[in-house]
Amino acid sequence: MTSSRRKFLTNSALVTAGFTLTPGSSFASSKAEKSTKNDLYLIGPKDGYTPEIGTLLSTMTMMRHWVINTVKDLTMEQLDYQIDDQSNSIGAMLLHLAATERYYQLNTFDEMEWGSWSDEIKKEWDVPMSMGQEGRKKIKGNTIDFYLSKLEEVRDKTHQELARRDDAWLEKVEPFFQNKPTNNYCKWFHVCEHESNHRGQMKFIIKRLPSA
Repeated sequence: MTSSRRKFLTNSALVTAGFTLTPGSSFASSKAEKSTKNDLYLIGPKDGYTPEIGTLLSTMTMMRHWVINTVKDLTMEQLDYQIDDQSNSIGAMLLHLAATERYYQLNTFDEMEWGSWSDEIKKEWDVPMSMGQEGRKKIKGNTIDFYLSKLEEVRDKTHQELARRDDAWLEKVEPFFQNKPTNNYCKWFHVCEHESNHRGQMKFIIKRLPSA
């Protein structure tokens, strides 16, 4: 690595306040410890995880950091804002990200068939998972701390569970969507790219927020 590249990575990590990737750590909260390794923009194996799992998790961590930086300063009114009656608010999308990760935890860690979880879990997560008209009615009136806390709570479990598994688990193949073969790597990559997709929508909405 050239000295200029090294300087860029170091300065970027300091400015963006990277987070640790040790098992069980959290990074969505403002109380999270700043990384001492400045490794936010380094995709690859991480201490405490098998090589492929660490690489996947480093990608998820970077994407989550970008999502948080996009929304962390929004007010309740901005989080509730809808462009029209068919659009989702940023707040709803943030809770949707937490719901998506929670359901993939149940499917991959607990090996539960999709949708077979308890009514108690469905009561908490089905609305933000589906969003739609019901989500537009119910997901509102929350501060950014509420949404970031939900994201952190779910991600903490992901850290803990991934630390208990190895790369063979990540590559385990089974039928999934439309009965096509997939593996846990694909499922968790989807959790990451799903956040990228909704972050783009959030940025679109932010640019169209009414002037204060």
